[in-house]
Amino acid sequence: MISNALNSATSLISHAQQKANTAAQTIANLPVQAQEVGGSKDIGSADLFKPVLSLKEAELEVSAGAKIIKAHEKMLGSILDVKA
Repeated sequence: MISNALNSATSLISHAQQKANTAAQTIANLPVQAQEVGGSKDIGSADLFKPVLSLKEAELEVSAGAKIIKAHEKMLGSILDVKA
């Protein structure tokens, strides 16, 4: 039970890192807007919406994973206090 919480948290954080990397790569590969130097075409807000949303989701997932780890440590500390 205890190790499952920790495994879930680390898995969540790992998945969030992969999601953030994919979203960042998508944003980096978008063309530059036409009015900028070397620009090829205008990009619409729809092109940015999904990857930016994925970055925010990844941020929240990492935060949730960190909270799970903190709760795990607190619970483990409480168990040690009871046993001692």
